[in-house]
Amino acid sequence: MIEFQAKIAAFEFNHWQYHIPIPEDISSKMMDDTHRRVLVWIKDEGPFHMALMKAKDYWYVLVNQELRNRFKLDEKNSFAVKIDRDHSEYGHEMPEELQVLMDQDEEGARYFKTLTRGKQRMMVYTVTKVKNPESRMKKALAIIHHLKLVKGKLDYKQLNELIKYYNNL
Repeated sequence: MIEFQAKIAAFEFNHWQYHIPIPEDISSKMMDDTHRRVLVWIKDEGPFHMALMKAKDYWYVLVNQELRNRFKLDEKNSFAVKIDRDHSEYGHEMPEELQVLMDQDEEGARYFKTLTRGKQRMMVYTVTKVKNPESRMKKALAIIHHLKLVKGKLDYKQLNELIKYYNNL
């Protein structure tokens, strides 16, 4: 794990503008040809699962509005950042609810494993971001059900409808 002082920065050209620039000597230690996922601690809180991204001149991690507000980050004041490689399989911790379902449903697990790493990460995050265990289970059920219905070919509109259906059960 590496600790350094950072300031939030903003790009002028798109809505994903707020980010933390990561010095080259640090970013080079965090990745290789196939791995750019990192764990980031801001002001000693975290870890937050993020990806190193490349701007024209430097590497960075995106910082959403929730984190900016939570830590009162602005472009004037520096803050402590810690960064380490993310060795988790999916770029997020696998939620217990989704893991239990995949352990019990071989077909659903097989379709999940055929998804790209990014799509797997998104499905894991979809469940992880929910705080309530019952709601996490409903999202996990909807995802596995959807993957089986569409034979592993994600249809996000249909998945969202299925998630709404499960949420209303």
